[in-house]
Amino acid sequence: MNLKLRLIVMNFLQFYIWGAWLLTIGAYWFQHQHWSGTSFGAIFSTMGIASLFMPSLAGIIADKWINAERLYGAFQIVGAIVLFSVPLVDDPHTMFWVMLLNMVFYMPTISLSIAVAYNALKRDGYDVVTHYPPIRVWGTIGFIAATWTVSLLHFETSPTQFRIAAAASLLLGLYAFTLPKCPPQLGTAENRSVADRLGLTSFVLFKDRNMAVFFIFAMLLGAALQLTNAYGDTFLHDFAHVDAYKDLIAVRYPAIIISISQFSETAFILTIPFFLKRFGIKAVMTMSMLAWVLRFGLFGFGNPAGGLWMIVLSCIVYGMAFDFFNISGSLFVESQADPKIRASAQGLFMLMTNGVGAVLGSLVAGFAIDHFFTDHSCNDAAAICKDWHGIWLAFAGYALLMAILFVPLFRHRHKPQTLRVLPTH
Repeated sequence: MNLKLRLIVMNFLQFYIWGAWLLTIGAYWFQHQHWSGTSFGAIFSTMGIASLFMPSLAGIIADKWINAERLYGAFQIVGAIVLFSVPLVDDPHTMFWVMLLNMVFYMPTISLSIAVAYNALKRDGYDVVTHYPPIRVWGTIGFIAATWTVSLLHFETSPTQFRIAAAASLLLGLYAFTLPKCPPQLGTAENRSVADRLGLTSFVLFKDRNMAVFFIFAMLLGAALQLTNAYGDTFLHDFAHVDAYKDLIAVRYPAIIISISQFSETAFILTIPFFLKRFGIKAVMTMSMLAWVLRFGLFGFGNPAGGLWMIVLSCIVYGMAFDFFNISGSLFVESQADPKIRASAQGLFMLMTNGVGAVLGSLVAGFAIDHFFTDHSCNDAAAICKDWHGIWLAFAGYALLMAILFVPLFRHRHKPQTLRVLPTH
């Protein structure tokens, strides 16, 4: 099989696993299990907790002792076993530990898949910068395909979504052992300390005021990243309690509507080099924050009937909100860090966003929704018990406050055409 096709299959399955449950676990949590919002916030924090340490530890193991593709396959197989066990869980506290274990094995597979792909492409003489992005796009397509599968088969509130994810994980785990070999790079590992591998040496970047401000806001934006993944599908599902909305397409297939966000994401990725070169990271990050305001605000005023256009527009705006922060931020870090700590700097960016930011965002949002925006006395099956208008406007206000503070505090001066948008070799 052609190398690119083999890597496309890997990326497709990698994100198919995640797409099978990430957008719909909220509907399963609230509609099927009827568990609380505070506990749900803790569930979404498991991704951030696992991201604090597992990708780095997996990197050390792959660099020094085990082929990356074998470690990748082993993690996927163990992850499949954990996912198969999810439907057996009948209380939120146990669910937290099971999902944390799942994330402990899943999150490092994202970086391991990149390592396997880069190694294979370079070995066969391909330019990674040119040939990897079209391969990686199939990961987003896999995510969309899984979301549509779960939605069209009406598994959004069913434990079957986890069985689908588990089957894909098992298939990928077995397939991984057929991927091109990615042996340990002992020389590279010997030249890099454990502190560097864990991203600790990059904390020297905090000595620069602008970089310190950038990383703090990266953490605050990271807190917003998973909010619509966690609550967007649940928000639309709640309209099923109202007779006027329950038979509308957006309520019957909410995950499909939310997946427009991923389509938008693939499009906005292509615009990043232009915006970074033309306007610089400060303007691009500000655009991202304002896009988050629109993302949440449009949800706050939208509904599945006459306000469906607002929900669809919110999903389109998501591409700018996500890419202009996550992808552009990573490129900015690459351009500012000393080459000696470039890898550690990327580790620090991931730590602040997918680690600390995601954990805080999940926990605080879950607590706030449960205590301030949920009517716990609501027992009417024909009523929406959460104040979704207030929830989304609170999130929008948070994003707006970030934008207002970011503009005067971040004083980086853009020099047109000087930002290195592509990695150097």
